[in-house]
Amino acid sequence: MATNTLTALTAEQATFYDKALLSRFLPELVLERFSRKDTVPKRSGNTINIRRFNSYPAATTPLTEGQPPAGRSVSITTYTATLAQYGDYTAVSDVLDLAGIDPVITEITRVHGEQAALTIDTLIRDVLAAGTNVIYSGTATARNQVTAPISGALVRKARRQLAAANVPPVDGENYVAIVHPAVVYDLQGDTEWLEANKYANPQNIFRGELGRLHGVRFIETTQAPIWAGAGGGTPAADVYGTIVFGKEAFGTPLIQGAAQPRVIVHPAGSGGTSDPLDQLNTVGWKVMYACVRLNESAIVRIESTASA
Repeated sequence: MATNTLTALTAEQATFYDKALLSRFLPELVLERFSRKDTVPKRSGNTINIRRFNSYPAATTPLTEGQPPAGRSVSITTYTATLAQYGDYTAVSDVLDLAGIDPVITEITRVHGEQAALTIDTLIRDVLAAGTNVIYSGTATARNQVTAPISGALVRKARRQLAAANVPPVDGENYVAIVHPAVVYDLQGDTEWLEANKYANPQNIFRGELGRLHGVRFIETTQAPIWAGAGGGTPAADVYGTIVFGKEAFGTPLIQGAAQPRVIVHPAGSGGTSDPLDQLNTVGWKVMYACVRLNESAIVRIESTASA
């Protein structure tokens, strides 16, 4: 007796598409919340000048009776940042929008919103990772010599460096560190490590915060810098950057009216002569943005490897 099978009857074969789309695995974007935010008024250029009147030293020399001292000259430190425009877009045909089985425009809008946030976080990360205030793990004196993982002693050293420069803590008591998950593994082995859920006030933890060690609160993100194959050893080790900073360490100025990434959706038919048959939808975003280091002594980068 002949048996009819699904394999043989190709006309009966079909693929079921689950309309519940998979989630996207995204990094924790944590940096912008810690920046100083200044606003450039509209139609006032795209460069901002941020200044600091520098402190005077203690006046420990007694005054001479009846004779004014020489006086002190004013010293000002200036920082400038030039905002640039960033953005991207995706074109979607009217046929795909009409016949596709997924809500293409809706999903692409979400993807571009995520891209905008990732772009901003990456711009900030790259600025913070570019400074010269560095502590190397182990006995290394340069990145290409780094072979040792991070330790509590390095965290203490970073905190000491910030405190010695009179850098205010972010929350009044603790500095903040941006750390990669691979590095967190080593920190959690320190006997002084305190999990965030064991804080006296756990409701005040930052998003992504895992714990505290030696006066530094650690926020985990895969956005923390990695220099692949840049360390010592054979083969050359990957080097991880843990960025420790205090209050007003960096700024992210914005232009008035462009304070947030703007997601832009143009439906088919809105393109005029560039879309004469109403065939193209576009989804995109743009933002005017910049990041600037505001106090070099307020940012310390620890460079280390991670335990296998």
